[in-house]
Amino acid sequence: MAGEITSAPTPTKTPVYTPTSDLDQDDLSDTAGSLPTLRGIYETLFTKDGWLGDYDYGFLCMPTLPCLNRKSSRKPPFFGLKTKLPVLLAIVMGFQHALAMLAGVVTPVLIMSGPGTGNMNLDVSTRSYMLSASLISSGILSLIQITRFRIFNTKYYLGTGLLSVVGTSFNFVPTFNAMTTRMYQSGQCPMGIAPDGVTQIQLPCPKAWGAFLGTCMLCSLIEILLAFLPARIMKRLFPPVVTGVTVFLIGAKLIGTGLTQWAGGAGPCSAMPVDDFFSVCPNQGAPNAAPWASPQWIGLGFLVFMTIMFVEFFGSPFMRNAQVVIGLAVGLIVAATTGYTDSSTLDSAPTVTFLWVKNFSTFPLSIYAPAIIPLLVTYVLTMVEAIGDVTASCEVSRLAVEGREFESRIQGGVLADGLGGFLSAVMTNSPMSVFAQNNGIIALTRCANASAGYMCCVFLILMGIFSKFGTLFLMIPDSVLGGMTTFLFANVASSGMRILAFLKWTRRDRFIVSAAISLGLGVSLIPNALTHFVSYNGTSSVLQGLVDSANIILSTGFCVGAIIAIVLNQLLPEDVPEQEGEESTEEVDSQHAAKAVADMEEASRGEKADMKHL
Repeated sequence: MAGEITSAPTPTKTPVYTPTSDLDQDDLSDTAGSLPTLRGIYETLFTKDGWLGDYDYGFLCMPTLPCLNRKSSRKPPFFGLKTKLPVLLAIVMGFQHALAMLAGVVTPVLIMSGPGTGNMNLDVSTRSYMLSASLISSGILSLIQITRFRIFNTKYYLGTGLLSVVGTSFNFVPTFNAMTTRMYQSGQCPMGIAPDGVTQIQLPCPKAWGAFLGTCMLCSLIEILLAFLPARIMKRLFPPVVTGVTVFLIGAKLIGTGLTQWAGGAGPCSAMPVDDFFSVCPNQGAPNAAPWASPQWIGLGFLVFMTIMFVEFFGSPFMRNAQVVIGLAVGLIVAATTGYTDSSTLDSAPTVTFLWVKNFSTFPLSIYAPAIIPLLVTYVLTMVEAIGDVTASCEVSRLAVEGREFESRIQGGVLADGLGGFLSAVMTNSPMSVFAQNNGIIALTRCANASAGYMCCVFLILMGIFSKFGTLFLMIPDSVLGGMTTFLFANVASSGMRILAFLKWTRRDRFIVSAAISLGLGVSLIPNALTHFVSYNGTSSVLQGLVDSANIILSTGFCVGAIIAIVLNQLLPEDVPEQEGEESTEEVDSQHAAKAVADMEEASRGEKADMKHL
């Protein structure tokens, strides 16, 4: 295939994507999706080679046992983007991709719709629908990214044309939490009394979801518009020093949420009240309820965590790619057999559902003005993250990561990402973006074929349509979910660290990262630290909206960190490069420090020798 590479590309000057003005001469048309021929359909569906091929299926299923495994010189063949892929292998690979992204797709919805401060505290039937909607939306929007369409009579494309799957973005969870907290505080979301007649609780607030979706529809336009900028400009405005810090801060904030779930739940019981309806988790009357951070909650979460570790050490490639789901399944089985689950949730769920079963009559659509600025920042971050994910997809797919075709895939991917942010809100789901973790599956299984992506989409849509599958996640105790989500959110933080690892770590880089993390991480640890000095008690709704918007930003750590990093990156001058053969001050300092350590060690050895002699 044109553009496919088998080794690392030779570094060259980054080219500029300038499509020809004559659309008929645009040589990127082969990167868009096309309909299969009748002969191709026959060879695929009605021949043994079309169904099975010669793939080594044992490679996917063989566990990693050091005493039994023998190193084999034979590797599975690499299936490129448009290489002919056997049907059975496409099904297996697609199912593997669906399992790998399953936890990531449903986790944000589980958190935002569940109990606790900053969440909506919705009823079981509404949460079940939202889980199904997230799976169906993920499948549909992934189809758009994978297929890649040329926009009629233009030089632009929609979609990457790669095995780029789309899932619910974690980036929007902190902003949503801050927004919903403000809505409860201002009285826009209702408060009530617990069954004990004393404890004040937050009542379900579907209005918050409608306000969030409406505001997301509006703010998604910024990513759609930025998609038409050349990728080199976007990378200049949002380099790794900005995106790395921001992604790390998002992960750091979410790890705290996961650990709170691990200890028993993020609901009112996490405050550990005494003699209260929520003195135990999840509440009094629940199966095997116990106080927050009790040993049984920690043990259930630790079981999930250690299962993930075990699969990583000893599992087959197929199991390792689905390790999070396997850990969750083990935790659910143990919780169910020991009496920590209630099957009535599953029994009451409908067998089949689809999008808009609960529509905007359930979630009244509106615009929440204070959340506009934070969501604009979030969409810009999501766009930059998508650029990195598409680049990684090109690398593992053995496609060029520079040149005209690559620039076009970036443009199409960002446009589909922004449009997906709008369409997912139309589908009553939180904004979605390109998932990065599936690139690891491509690298491990050596399959970057689009057919596997289409099968993944089919599995996701079917999982969403059969709503009892999504309802299974509502049966899982919070501590079991916490053992999984803590690990999942740590992957988000490590992704930010990986981006930062590509920096040269000049004095300028260290200064920007330190300044951004100092307040960004501080606000993540103490969310209300900066919100008390910005207040307003007047009658102007405009001023109140501006104050609320400022407080949402100041209580969201990654927003604070991103703004600081962006401003400093634009204002601070670049470090002057060292002349060839000239040692930098940092190198000289490092050499002096190493010499001092060596001298101290030599002196210490001398003292020990003297003591031994004595």
